[in-house]
Amino acid sequence: MNKLVFFLGPGGAGKTTLAKTIAARRPASVFDMDILLRPAATAIMTMHGLDPDDRDSDEYKSLCRDLGYRITMDAALDNIGLQSDIFVVGPFTKEAADPEWIGRELSRIGRTLAEVEVKVVMVSLPDAATFRERLEGRQSPLDAWKFAHWDEFSASLGSRTVAWPLPASHVAQIDNSHPDRNVAAAAMEAFIYGESSSSAFLIEKNLPPIIIE
Repeated sequence: MNKLVFFLGPGGAGKTTLAKTIAARRPASVFDMDILLRPAATAIMTMHGLDPDDRDSDEYKSLCRDLGYRITMDAALDNIGLQSDIFVVGPFTKEAADPEWIGRELSRIGRTLAEVEVKVVMVSLPDAATFRERLEGRQSPLDAWKFAHWDEFSASLGSRTVAWPLPASHVAQIDNSHPDRNVAAAAMEAFIYGESSSSAFLIEKNLPPIIIE
């Protein structure tokens, strides 16, 4: 049975980069909510006379947010049972706070948590200044709202938990601020696959340890 791994966290934390770095050396497919929703969100926002690049406002959340998660999860669930592992990327703020959400999702394909190995990687950065630096560095028009409403956005960057009924060993929190993306990738690869060989990268490169909580 393939693994279903969620990479959760705020915009700019590096969720997609981390997931893709691991997937590049593992049999895993990456389902990024931002990418899957983008054509529909652009069309919907344009039809309503709104900024097609907006991904944060109340208007966007009302019109597009739930659609994005439905598209993403339908695509991910359709791959359960195949050889490739499934990496799902997105904030999933409301979903992660609902203890019954993951069970409801799996029930859509007639599966349960006992039948699917679900793990969660909570990706974060140490402070708002680091988030701003990362967002500025990626130069995406989709981040314009965040900069224009920085106080509101930065207030959402605090630590989060996952309410899903998963074993504690299936949830990891990673500080993704190290400049070498392979550091976090090696630690999370070891977490996902339960192999010490991935962690050997840290020792080989004489890099500081990663704290996984």
